[in-house]
Amino acid sequence: MTSSEGRSLASNYYSNYGSTSNEDTHKPITPIVVLYDLSPTIYESIKIILTSSWINWLLIFIPLGYLAYAFGLSDTWVFILNFLAIIPLAKLLDFATEDVSLRVGQTIGGLLNATFGNAVELIVSVVALMEGEIRVVQASILGSIISNLLLILGLCFIAGGIYHKQQKFNQTAAQTTSSLMTLACIGLIIPAAFNFAINNNTGVDGGIRELLDLSHGTSIVLLIIYILYLYFQLKTHSNLYQGEEEEEEEPQLSLGVSLFLLAAVTIIVAFSAEYLVGSIEGIVETSGLSKTFVGLILLPIVGNAAEFVTAINAAMKNKMDLAVNVSAGSSMQIALFVTPFLVLLGWAIGEDLTLYFQSFETVVLFISILITNYLIQDGESNWLEGVMLLATYIIISLAFFFYP
Repeated sequence: MTSSEGRSLASNYYSNYGSTSNEDTHKPITPIVVLYDLSPTIYESIKIILTSSWINWLLIFIPLGYLAYAFGLSDTWVFILNFLAIIPLAKLLDFATEDVSLRVGQTIGGLLNATFGNAVELIVSVVALMEGEIRVVQASILGSIISNLLLILGLCFIAGGIYHKQQKFNQTAAQTTSSLMTLACIGLIIPAAFNFAINNNTGVDGGIRELLDLSHGTSIVLLIIYILYLYFQLKTHSNLYQGEEEEEEEPQLSLGVSLFLLAAVTIIVAFSAEYLVGSIEGIVETSGLSKTFVGLILLPIVGNAAEFVTAINAAMKNKMDLAVNVSAGSSMQIALFVTPFLVLLGWAIGEDLTLYFQSFETVVLFISILITNYLIQDGESNWLEGVMLLATYIIISLAFFFYP
């Protein structure tokens, strides 16, 4: 018996036997226990998964991306098809994580969301790191932070401001996130200043070993700060992140199906990311775009697809606490968790990834965090503030498009 048939049977039972007639009031009613499985069938589960988001129509590009790689099509086609394939996979990964989180309680659920929230960016970066594409890794890290802070948060302010004019969100939680982002920015500025000081004093490029040691030590500190932030968010100050009352949600899938979906999507993303990263060299040569532009502007669109949809929908429903937490919180997570994790992973596998970004990129990151801090410090937003963030993102995109 399917779950829908079981619910129908239960409904009929209560409608037929849930009340007593006048002539039978003296007779006790013997309850009938109906046993049925509420878990959705395989067919129902597939239907729920495929209809969970309108973005899922892009799933058709998964086999097309694999075929393009297998038949040796041009790197441009391999890049485009796998680029489009990862977008719905990011949303499905978010859907599976949310479904599992509803079963394990708020604390563990929050930890799962924090862990898998940027899984796509992490997978793409790990693949690029293992292939020695250090420049792509650094650009994608920076691009994900900037994209979440300026593009997604800006569009949230615009969409929400058009529908609701002036919106409010938890000021303390937003300021905590922005303060942590500032700390992460310091973790990137100091290696840049350190490298400049060494080169300026010696007159030649040097200090690579010292720069690596500084990056490794700083990464450990940032990871510790991130763990403490999770404890702050999920335990000691969880009330700050529960500002909006939401309807009680129920898992849509069985636990086994949710875990299988989570594992399957992660594996598929890994293959698509490998083909995507492998085609970057060719698309750079044929299109004239720089690796920096590809990593900083194009790749974050893939990784942030889930955050984009979730945050915009939340802003339009006037749930700005959720919108700000998804966008600004995702940037903070990349800066405090993904970035130091990749540096330490590079240390383990022999790839010299440091926290040293080029001076121009460091300045861009500082400006992005600065304007975001200014606009969220009052706990209110409107569409004009969204336009400011979006304009800043467009200017940065143009700069990196022409950046050699």
